[in-house]
Amino acid sequence: MQSDSRWLLEGQEVQSSDGAFVKWYDHTYFMLLHKGKKFHGEIVKDDSENNQLTIKINHRVFQVKKRGELDELIASLGLDVPKIKKLKELKAPMPGRVLKIFVKEGDAIQIGDNVLSLEAMKMENILKAEGIGTVSKICIAEGDVVDKGAVLIEFE
Repeated sequence: MQSDSRWLLEGQEVQSSDGAFVKWYDHTYFMLLHKGKKFHGEIVKDDSENNQLTIKINHRVFQVKKRGELDELIASLGLDVPKIKKLKELKAPMPGRVLKIFVKEGDAIQIGDNVLSLEAMKMENILKAEGIGTVSKICIAEGDVVDKGAVLIEFE
């Protein structure tokens, strides 16, 4: 399996080009010479275990990842696709008072969207969506006091 020249730059696959030369000053700083132009670079983060580097070239930051045989195997098995949880309902993680509801029936919800604000022990807690779905029923109103485990919102 030939994968020596397959790289991901900012998540896009690129082909390495011939004629580039890298001169290392130390383990962090380098100079890249390509087509007669010099570019000064720095390794910002070295995540070699995952074949990934964060580099800075001429004050721009890039994510670079070397694709290997293991990456190709994982992709062929479909294990590189993140699983997205389909929401059924949102339950109260603790007893409290509903301060604000950020959604309405019919809203499409994505992972990380603010759903509602719940006050518990004098602290405001923003409950965020842990999956995707469409709000089908809001079972509470702002100001309601709810018990732990109470169904707050249902999704379809």
